[in-house]
Amino acid sequence: MIAKMFKGLWAGINFSRRLVLNFLFVLIVILFIVSIASDGDEIKVADTSVLRLNLNGPIVEEKIYVDPIEAAINDATMSKDEPAEILLDDIIEVIDQATEDKRISVILLDLQKMPNAHLNKLKQITQALERFKAADKKVIATGYYYSQAQYYLAAHANEVSMHPYGGVEIQGFGMYPLYFKEALEKLGITQHIFRVGTFKSAVEPFIRNDMSDAAKEANSVWLSALWKEYKQDVAAARPFDETNFDETMDVFLAKMQAVNGDSGKYALEHQWVDSLKTNQQVRQELIALVGTEETGKTFNQVSFKEYLSLIKPPITFDNPMTEKVAVVIARGTISDGERKAGEIGGDSTAALLRKARLDEKVKAVVLRIDSGGGSMFASEVIRAEVLALKAAGKPVIASMSSVAASGGYWIASAANEIWAAPSTITGSIGVFGNFMTFENTMAKLGVYSDGVATTEMAGLSIARPLNAKMAQVIQLSVEDAYQRFLEVVGEARNMTPEQVDNIAQGRVWIASQAQELGLIDKLGNKQDAIKAAAELAKLDFYEVKTIKHSLSAEEQLMQDIFGNASIKSLIGSQSTLQNALSNKASINGLVKQLTAEVESLQDYNDPQGIYARCLVCNISQ
Repeated sequence: MIAKMFKGLWAGINFSRRLVLNFLFVLIVILFIVSIASDGDEIKVADTSVLRLNLNGPIVEEKIYVDPIEAAINDATMSKDEPAEILLDDIIEVIDQATEDKRISVILLDLQKMPNAHLNKLKQITQALERFKAADKKVIATGYYYSQAQYYLAAHANEVSMHPYGGVEIQGFGMYPLYFKEALEKLGITQHIFRVGTFKSAVEPFIRNDMSDAAKEANSVWLSALWKEYKQDVAAARPFDETNFDETMDVFLAKMQAVNGDSGKYALEHQWVDSLKTNQQVRQELIALVGTEETGKTFNQVSFKEYLSLIKPPITFDNPMTEKVAVVIARGTISDGERKAGEIGGDSTAALLRKARLDEKVKAVVLRIDSGGGSMFASEVIRAEVLALKAAGKPVIASMSSVAASGGYWIASAANEIWAAPSTITGSIGVFGNFMTFENTMAKLGVYSDGVATTEMAGLSIARPLNAKMAQVIQLSVEDAYQRFLEVVGEARNMTPEQVDNIAQGRVWIASQAQELGLIDKLGNKQDAIKAAAELAKLDFYEVKTIKHSLSAEEQLMQDIFGNASIKSLIGSQSTLQNALSNKASINGLVKQLTAEVESLQDYNDPQGIYARCLVCNISQ
């Protein structure tokens, strides 16, 4: 009877599974036919229009791969937990195209949903905004509140307005990592940390409950340099001095007391904003500038996403006749093996570089790095491909984005030249080993590991204590890896290992400091690096080609179908799901931070357990 019952249950489950899959297949076919038959809503740009630069998502160098079906449904229903990522290159391309577009006379900075972004990404956007203004066009910023990152962009507008009940939150830069020593002890997890000489602070989150005085002193240096750059840029864009920034609670409290706690009045009196206006007032002013759209209810406008769809072809084709400067993007933690777009895998990123090397039309390569490092082994796999490119006669420029530290610096070191923005976080040249065992945790549950083996080495397991002699072996490996790191950098930068050691030991620098120390060659953005690569390859005429991760035939089909705007619209029309309530943001932020820390453990997959990773390169603003 029991056997028959389970057979019947399994048959029912199997039938349901086939039914659901068949239903989904039919739905896909119907949606695909509908998308072909429908022209969709045509996007029109009036002769005098506002480009609404609503940057509702993280600004990145490369988007993380997302399943196309899930992405289409989430995008249409607004049911996703995280907003869609936005390419930095797309933002700059949209602004530059609008600069040349006679129909666009105003850019409206709508930044309310833009999360924090690193200074060097923001600076590239403001440079594009300045080009727009130089074309005798106007930039207007409006919002309820401005975060520090949002205000950096807003400060470069011709006019900054804010809701009378709003506020500007300029808090400076801070770095407050989570520390796990006591939690690990309570869980019975045994930490095995291996480090070299004075290279100590990199593993502090695992062995301390707070930041050491030495780490605080070192981190204060580069954080202060970053804060100085922020103040200089904003003060230059606004009509006030750097002394206008509040850096002590006493000063801030006194200013707020003077306006009876009215944050809108505080922002207006201290010139953070030019005016306090409601949405209705801003809308009427924009109507006066560019006129009303067809319904007569609001001003002529086109959103960032709509304008991008107009200027960016859905499918791009290479001109087989032109020579190329290839761009390979390395974004995220460096892990061993294969990774999808938006992540760095030793094998997969090396494959992108190899593809550029084997492409006869590619004459130079820009390796665009936005990474705090990770697996030492994977970093070396990638560096070897950089060396192979150079050996093939193709110059390589390493272009550093927000961060290129530890393993991120390792893969950059072999390039012909290293370029970085002044605010890029780099350095952190150091190596550590991290190995956890759970014998005490398991013992609390009454679970133990025991047995026999032919050698002592065969007993290595996270369920057993680490053999003391094996610990010595790992320490020797870490010391050897650090020495290799010094030699790799020294050979590339024409320095002795001793000279590199003096500025290494895990110390973090921003690029303006790193240039003085000889760790980078020149200051500039990705476009500067591309021009430099073309010059090294002696190219007068060339195209830029981004080498992308290849999709499988199935993935490409699903992306083509579910990336269609008509299908997204059709899916979206069937749903009323909304985003999470904003009053949960603070709690969600803490939960996300904890979740991110735990999830990062899966990136510790180096075959030898040795890492070149900057654990203090994340800052809040």
